[in-house]
Amino acid sequence: MKPSAMLALCLLGAAAAMPASAITTIYTATLSGSAESPPNASPGTGNATVTVDTTANTMEVQVTFANLTTPDTAAHIHCCTASPGTGTAGVATVTPTFTGFPGGVTSGTYDHTFDMTLASSYNPAFVTANGGTPASAFAALVAGLNAGDAYLNIHTTQFPGGEIRGFLNAVPEPETYALMGVGLGLVGWATTRRRVH
Repeated sequence: MKPSAMLALCLLGAAAAMPASAITTIYTATLSGSAESPPNASPGTGNATVTVDTTANTMEVQVTFANLTTPDTAAHIHCCTASPGTGTAGVATVTPTFTGFPGGVTSGTYDHTFDMTLASSYNPAFVTANGGTPASAFAALVAGLNAGDAYLNIHTTQFPGGEIRGFLNAVPEPETYALMGVGLGLVGWATTRRRVH
């Protein structure tokens, strides 16, 4: 195959792998006491998945948690810390707790989709500090999530400042892996061409 044909084929593959418009991003976190600030020895565990759709302006929050030392009192997303994966920040989402989050329990599951165009989806202080509108607050929250500066926290009676938490990190989409494969293929092809000539 001619080099120009090979390059065209690779570019076509890359174009096919790219989404028409990347509107949905998934963030995940593993929740633990050791990830708290300050860390604690809680046996509590949890997992969180946050799915943000910037076209529909929605945010789905899914949480499972178990083995908390005492009943939970609140759960929400905090944003934005000064450095990725460390420190503390104010509450960004609805206060005092996520809408419909199971309260007064030591284990449970949660799944709720928030309309991020509504002021009621946020902590009013977060909106005020980030432009004064739901749109500006959503932009700030998404920027914090993308930077690794946001975390999900579950508070309990024994640990009112937070018993388990985890920083939310974006999950690479399949298209990202496809583009990486195309890139590696091009590098391999170029290396082979250099050896041949």
